[in-house]
Amino acid sequence: MPDYRTLWRWHFYAGLFCIPFVAVLALTGSVYLFKPQLEAFADRDVRTLSLSGQATSATAQVAAALQAVPGARVTAYELPWTPASAARVHVVRAQGAKAIVYVHPESLAVLKVIDPDTRVAEFVKDIHGELLLGRTGAILVELAACWAIVMVITGLCLWWPRGASGLAGVLYPRLHRGSRVLWRDVHAVTGVWVSGLALFLLLTGLPWTTVWGGAFKAVRSLGSPVAIKQDWHTGHEGEQAAHQHAMGTALADGAEAAAATPIGYDAVVGQLLPLHLASPVLVQPPRKAGAPWVVKAESQNRPERVELRFDAVTGNRSYLERFEDRPVVDRVVGIGVAAHEGQLFGLFNQLLGVVTALGLLTLCGSAVVMWWRRRPDGVLGAPPVPAVPAPVGRALVVLICVLGVLLPLLGAALVAVALLERLVLRSRRGLRSWLGLRAV
Repeated sequence: MPDYRTLWRWHFYAGLFCIPFVAVLALTGSVYLFKPQLEAFADRDVRTLSLSGQATSATAQVAAALQAVPGARVTAYELPWTPASAARVHVVRAQGAKAIVYVHPESLAVLKVIDPDTRVAEFVKDIHGELLLGRTGAILVELAACWAIVMVITGLCLWWPRGASGLAGVLYPRLHRGSRVLWRDVHAVTGVWVSGLALFLLLTGLPWTTVWGGAFKAVRSLGSPVAIKQDWHTGHEGEQAAHQHAMGTALADGAEAAAATPIGYDAVVGQLLPLHLASPVLVQPPRKAGAPWVVKAESQNRPERVELRFDAVTGNRSYLERFEDRPVVDRVVGIGVAAHEGQLFGLFNQLLGVVTALGLLTLCGSAVVMWWRRRPDGVLGAPPVPAVPAPVGRALVVLICVLGVLLPLLGAALVAVALLERLVLRSRRGLRSWLGLRAV
């Protein structure tokens, strides 16, 4: 086991960097867990309409949407969530902005037109993934997640019972030993109960990240003769690229697909209804001449996702891919992503995510309180360096090397911090003293 004080210092410095980010991620993540409920509330006025007769065709609904947004191009027609719901037509405006047009299925009246990026869930997602700072924010979030993994691992090592006489202070806090012991126990006990869930959330968030996610996709692409198709976006640029692809390959003149191919929306939609696909179900017109119609059931519960293709000439189904047909790696990541977003097993999954977020916020708050109460005046308050430093344990060296390799951004940060400490910080007496570092 590495030296206790060394672990304590690592835990302190990791927490010093992570706490603001972890607090933001916990708050925004707990809100995003309820994306389905938030969007259902926002669309409550168009989810249950008063209908009196037969719904019009999908072709007519798409035409009505295009008429309401002149110059727009269709990227997808979304099947109504229920027979009484408005149809949603996804378009790209002439200027390149996305929009969703809600069409009454009987009267063809346009009920509203929204920018999907202005929705509460999307705004919260942007904060959660990139702090509204684009690529820079995405890298900061990824770096914070890497250091949070270090924080959790070192925290577990510090918590590991050493000569404990019972479970008090180990699995539940001691309430009558004074405030100092209470805060320590609240921090340690909460940490051990949520550490597994926190590590799961941190690890399942990595496939989305810019550096780790990009490296993961590059490794998967080695030796593959075709481009790797993933069911998730990698970093901010990946999501933007997907939007640009949809915008650039939508029907150029914004007309009906039936004008370019022998079949139209109705022929495709008619084959989908008996399949009872999980919403949202997006019907994408052919990207170019000879390309198929593509249908995607894009439920947040990834195991429910399905992709189908229909021949643009005959209308026959030419391709079907269910979740179980995908490579093992995609299925593992997909299940992790669904659980991360709180959609794998319903409301309990969402509540479990909220409990984890509350635990992380408790850890952040108790850490700040402990640091503030014990920090000496005029210094940062890092754990003191012993007069005779203990040798760094082999286990710690191995752990650092493994984490540095598996988490490239963390590895680069460790090298940068080591160089900064040795070449700059230790040579400045005042700063060195404030940080609690040893002289070179």
